[in-house]
Amino acid sequence: MQRRHSTHPAVRAIAVCLVLGVGAALRFWNLDFKPLWLDEILTAGFSLGRSGSEVPLDRFLPVTELREWFSLDPDATCADISRTVTTESTHPPLYFCLTHRWLQWSQVSFDSLTWQLRSLPAMLGVSAIAAAYWLDRLAFSSRTGLVAATLMAVSPFAVYLSQEARHYTLPLLLVTLALGGLIQFVRHLVEGKSLPWGTRWGWIAANTLGLYAHYFFVIAYAAQFATLVSVVMTRRPAKTARLTWLTNGLIFLTPPLLFLPWLPQLLSHVDRPETDWFRPFEPSWTDGFAPLVQTLASWVVMAIALPVENQPLAVAVPMGVVILGFTLWLGRVAWQGWRDRWRRDDGRLELLTLASFTVWTLLAFGAIVYGLGKDITTAPRYHFLYYPGICALLAAALTSRGSPRRRGVAIAIVGLLSSACVVNNLAFHKPYYPRQIARSFNVDPELPTVTVVGYQNLQEIALGLSFALELPPTSEFGLFDRASGYDALWQTLATRSLSTVPPLELWVIAPGLRQAEYPERLNFSEVFCQRDIGEYHRLGIPYQRYRCSRNFPG
Repeated sequence: MQRRHSTHPAVRAIAVCLVLGVGAALRFWNLDFKPLWLDEILTAGFSLGRSGSEVPLDRFLPVTELREWFSLDPDATCADISRTVTTESTHPPLYFCLTHRWLQWSQVSFDSLTWQLRSLPAMLGVSAIAAAYWLDRLAFSSRTGLVAATLMAVSPFAVYLSQEARHYTLPLLLVTLALGGLIQFVRHLVEGKSLPWGTRWGWIAANTLGLYAHYFFVIAYAAQFATLVSVVMTRRPAKTARLTWLTNGLIFLTPPLLFLPWLPQLLSHVDRPETDWFRPFEPSWTDGFAPLVQTLASWVVMAIALPVENQPLAVAVPMGVVILGFTLWLGRVAWQGWRDRWRRDDGRLELLTLASFTVWTLLAFGAIVYGLGKDITTAPRYHFLYYPGICALLAAALTSRGSPRRRGVAIAIVGLLSSACVVNNLAFHKPYYPRQIARSFNVDPELPTVTVVGYQNLQEIALGLSFALELPPTSEFGLFDRASGYDALWQTLATRSLSTVPPLELWVIAPGLRQAEYPERLNFSEVFCQRDIGEYHRLGIPYQRYRCSRNFPG
């Protein structure tokens, strides 16, 4: 399909470079400002070549001694990392192997660990902007491509993903590239033409790497297959084109065949305890429609994210009103643009392809949520899977013939402001608030602090380590097993000695423990602690303060 490009190529190139520059600036701005949280700690461990078994457990130690675990094992190989990931995680190994090589190349150090861990996702996020331009330029026009790149560059959701030391921007990039291949698949099959070999191998590579980057990519692959079948069949290709359709369609079998070596690990990971958090902690009548609300909320933060989390009502309510008003306006603009394109037959096939991919992905989400009982809509980050489709469709709507350019400018400005909120920790807060909790421990600056964290799995060990990284280097810290219950943990503490001299304050972080279940007194070897009733808190995780001395409190 021929496209008109009225803009001079040099001007387009400059515009694309400016968009990439803005996107890079947003992604690297305050890259290490937010603390590493539980999932990022796991990324650090696997990518550094470390195992959960190497974490010092069930004893007190200075926080500084944990630095050894956060150092790179230069002898670790991708095979070693894959074995660790297989037994200690529920993810494929590709991203962790890439990050290991990245950390080796950048000569990682403890002081720069956060920045170096997040710099790779940030770079992949910038690459996804370029891929968004390519996708919409291929599907519609260079102008639409530029708008798509701009939308992704300033999207608070995309910026948030790019500043996470996790494997989200890699599959996001690969989904975008795969959609470009899908567009070409559909065009050639409808026209009865054979697909160029370069496009075939590019599509196979994007999908195969995607399967090894994140298990949810299975959904993206299946949605592409369903899209190819549904779109091509509705267009009813000529009988002479059906042989070409069947021949090219066989290419879709290649990525899953190449993924077969890792398939047993995928099947073993499906029902691992680490995935239990997808199930409601306390089932209620809201579980039926909560995924729908969460999905809509995830769409909203793709375009706008203002300070509403953990904010006073005087701030949260006005910001919420602005978000709602903008969302309703944007929905109306998008609908008008899509309707205009469809009526004019301006890229109708491409519009249908992208919309079909998005719908099939959402249907798969629904099947997992309501069929398997695992609510993967709980966390907005998992909607990265079809975000490239949403971005491409919105760009198509904003560049329809009846859409004024000022609408795109307004959306870009809102995105810039929202992204500024994200990078300055006013939106998309890190889960469990490790820095905020750690800083709240300093109730009495004159007293030294000892911190205890209960754990029963690797996730809770990583949670404890996220708090430890935010504590003063002189603090004493301990991770203690709670698998046999907290009564056993209290008994274990009674046999441990502290190097910190009383008086001191003890903070107990106890996942799953209720306020009334904290004991009134705790004791160590020659140290006795009294619960401070007024210093119980819960910020995702419960934590309680104790005052400790050498003499048993009266």
